Amino acid sequence: MKSDPMWHTLGTMSPLTDSHGRTKRKLRISLTDRCNFRCTYCMPEHPDWLPRASLLDRGEILRLAGLFVDQGIDQIRLTGGEPLLRRDLVECVSAMQGLRERGLRRLSMTTNASRIAPLARTLVAAGIDDFNVSLDAVDPVVFRQLTKREVAPVLDGIRALADAGASVKLNAVVVRGDNDGEIVPLLEWAMAQGLPLRFIEYMPLDAPGHWRRDAVMSEAEMLAAIGVHHRVETLARSSDPASPYQVDGRYPLGIISTVSHPFCASCDRLRLTATGELFTCLFSPVGTPLGTRLREGADDATLEAIVRRAVWLKDAGYASRPGPVERPITMHAMGG
Repeated sequence: MKSDPMWHTLGTMSPLTDSHGRTKRKLRISLTDRCNFRCTYCMPEHPDWLPRASLLDRGEILRLAGLFVDQGIDQIRLTGGEPLLRRDLVECVSAMQGLRERGLRRLSMTTNASRIAPLARTLVAAGIDDFNVSLDAVDPVVFRQLTKREVAPVLDGIRALADAGASVKLNAVVVRGDNDGEIVPLLEWAMAQGLPLRFIEYMPLDAPGHWRRDAVMSEAEMLAAIGVHHRVETLARSSDPASPYQVDGRYPLGIISTVSHPFCASCDRLRLTATGELFTCLFSPVGTPLGTRLREGADDATLEAIVRRAVWLKDAGYASRPGPVERPITMHAMGG
């Protein structure tokens, strides 16, 4: 085992690194596959929810999260589905705080914010460091067409998070013909609120056969639309998936361009589904069933070895095989 490139020569645990030299620092944990929205780019028209008994319980989530933290993961993001539909969400967040002494630096959450207003202060007090809020339009009609829900509760949730002193960033998936007309209005709304925004190219992660390449609004096209109304400067790129820009000399904008400019070479992320299936890439056709092995009685050493092997074998990513991925799990169950 000591000669394996995944281990130091003295046998101590090395960082989680794949065969392409990318070290993993971030883990997304889906708390549930359920969501109260029906976003057209994410959710099948008639979703089949996982049996509740198949979802990891709080103790199982904490155990697996701890295994990853012990192997160098220092940022965890709680996702869904919609994590606010998890009944013991606050308890899960509180339990995660014990991982900070083991190396966890940041605990984040991605949410549609429609149900967060009553819990905003509680979640901040429980230990969430920052929130990513999905907001694909500010126009009520466009928002309803995209999500089959109303935008007002989302805006209320964003205000509640801001009032609670939370760090908030907005994410918007742009789909040509659906909400590309919202690029500038959404940008200007976010600027007025003083909230950072990231536009995301429409990725082939929804129901098989649904994604169309011509529905992708590329990074260049988004910048062109913004440039008609605002001055946009390109900033130096980091390992973050978003290309950074500065609007009008003061506002930070990011664009995640997986389709037109994949960022696979710097990927430092892993994903764990609500059933404990590890996906080393957002576009992996298959996952590694950690939750199943845990429930079969595997000890921590065995689970750690499974994780390290799966990460080591991670392929080059979307850049090496662009296009839709065929698999039974869709984006709502995968976690953002």
